Amino acid sequence: MQIRFRRAPSVLSGSLALLLLVFVAMPSRAAEKIRLRVDDYQIEAELTPHLHQISARAKVKFTALQDLNTAIFELHNGLRVTRVLDDQNQPLSAERVTQDSTIRVPLPAGLAKDASTTLTFEYEGEIESADDSPVPGLKLASIGDDTSYLLYSGRWFPVSGYGLNRFTSTISVTVPSHMLVIGSGKTTVTDNPPSNKPNSNGLPTKTFTFVYSKPSFPGTIVAGIFQEYKSDEAGMDLHVFFKPDHQKLAPEYTTTAIQEFTYFITLYGTPLSQRLNVVELPGDTVPYAWAPEMAALAGHSITEKTNYRLLANAIAHQWWGVSVSPATKDDWWLTDGFSRYSEAMYVESAAGSAGLEEAIKDMSVGALAYDNIPLSSASKLDPFSTEFQSLVTDKGAMILHMLRWVLGEDKYLKTMREFAETYAGKSATMDEFRAIAEKYYGEQLTWFFSQWLDSTGAPEFKLKYTTYRLGSNKGFRVTGEISQDLDLFRMPVDVRIDTDGKTENKKIDVVGTNSAFIIETFGRPRRISIDPDHHVLTNSSDVKLRSSILRGQALQQQGDLSGALAEFNKALDQNKNSSLAHYRVAEIFFLQRNYQSSANSYRASINGDGDPRWTEVWSHIQLGKIFDITGQRERAINEYRQAIQTNDDTFAALEEARRYMQKAYERPKNKEQ
Repeated sequence: MQIRFRRAPSVLSGSLALLLLVFVAMPSRAAEKIRLRVDDYQIEAELTPHLHQISARAKVKFTALQDLNTAIFELHNGLRVTRVLDDQNQPLSAERVTQDSTIRVPLPAGLAKDASTTLTFEYEGEIESADDSPVPGLKLASIGDDTSYLLYSGRWFPVSGYGLNRFTSTISVTVPSHMLVIGSGKTTVTDNPPSNKPNSNGLPTKTFTFVYSKPSFPGTIVAGIFQEYKSDEAGMDLHVFFKPDHQKLAPEYTTTAIQEFTYFITLYGTPLSQRLNVVELPGDTVPYAWAPEMAALAGHSITEKTNYRLLANAIAHQWWGVSVSPATKDDWWLTDGFSRYSEAMYVESAAGSAGLEEAIKDMSVGALAYDNIPLSSASKLDPFSTEFQSLVTDKGAMILHMLRWVLGEDKYLKTMREFAETYAGKSATMDEFRAIAEKYYGEQLTWFFSQWLDSTGAPEFKLKYTTYRLGSNKGFRVTGEISQDLDLFRMPVDVRIDTDGKTENKKIDVVGTNSAFIIETFGRPRRISIDPDHHVLTNSSDVKLRSSILRGQALQQQGDLSGALAEFNKALDQNKNSSLAHYRVAEIFFLQRNYQSSANSYRASINGDGDPRWTEVWSHIQLGKIFDITGQRERAINEYRQAIQTNDDTFAALEEARRYMQKAYERPKNKEQ
């Protein structure tokens, strides 16, 4: 999948962006049983940025998990293995399989179960584009003059059991002396004299060595020209590495990172390390990435308005991923779902209940957009599919949100902290998490986890009720029934009755398709609502609409415009007045150069329900572009002027409008809109 990021509101919604970016957290060969465990890497790499080249030597110590005749590792297809040596430095043959980005090394004497050995790989290659990426179309490694990044997910060194196999490492990276290298672990820097090697240009170099001695997932390297901003506030060793263009934003991001890091310490205890490097990535890769002691944000995500949600998600992975990791692919939500909900909890602490409610809406849509296989069976899905992402990230987060409601705040927080501390530096399973939750709940939670892990679907509540007056000054009785379509459903649900006086809340155990309740109030009931604080994952016409839009955006990112258009039209079937659905339809027509239909849909968006608000300003801007393309400059200027008059600067809209006020929009020659 090719992920493109544009300035306009095509910028992905929060839920979709997170679904797509988490592709970097997926093992490409997860369906195959892991036959070996890597224990340690000793890597020496030299980068030649102006030629986009890497030359590396990796000593891989590993242990057989069963009797082995062949050792299999994943390796970026842009890299060519020149030699493989055994632990006696004797050469071995190796087979390159580009279809699955692997290198297969036959072991002449075999390796018995639980025995360990070391292989040394020497390799080189050019890495610049996404052409040879282990995730087709997604750029996870690149070597260039301005910035070089080698994400662990880019498999720039031989990898086994991606995201599941914890390891230690010593990684040395040699770069031109003007560059800075950021990685995980204790760092030393060595100045080197000018090299006489080919392609070295005879310039001095520096070697950065990173030693990470606690088993985890080091291996992400970022090198380039950065401005460094440091802070030791709150006992942290924080370093922010931004490009010069974003350096003025570093103090605010530093403050936010400290607040988020210390907040998560209050929830989960001290992480494996209190050092954190916040690093800027180029805009041609994922929106964010994480590694031990690292939280990396793409440049387009670093804005004047601090992107604190994305930063919180990246930082939360220091607990969920770096410290506690999944034992199997079916347990993957223990990393990505836990980090997603940690982000939501920080939003709640920073922006109150309204902020949490907005985050829950995003997560609910993501959770139900592809809810056609149980989360406990996620390993059956293509690991790079949006279905998998939907399950492990957003449904995983919603399970935690509901567990918080079932346990209550105090027991939930104790559960999360004990889980984080018990499995710090280890892998964990769903059953191990459930055991701790049941300890604090005081009873088995089979009904809860079976429902949300082993089943699909979510209830769509319907309410019937009758109000009776109990007599003079005796109040009222509400007799009602909550119905929904899931026969096996069981959850406590909050019913709220707004009266002339005090608001009444009662927790009702909804079991099966119909559940009766009786609530007495003193004041006359005026309004009754089910689950008003959104404690339960539920379906609704709004969720169905937003789910269709989410699926459509994913298809649009994949280049399937007809499929995307079909999903956006499904959204309009739910609400023909949806400004967002009309806007997305208009985008498709614009990409297809069907300008009249596009203009009609942008007008419909302006005249729709106005949700979200930014659809108005950006519809005017896009209409202006259409008028510029069709040679109607005065009408274009009028649309840009109306955009400015909205005073809505979402996604830097006002800057965009002013730019085209000064100079007409021109359609790109490569047909990219």
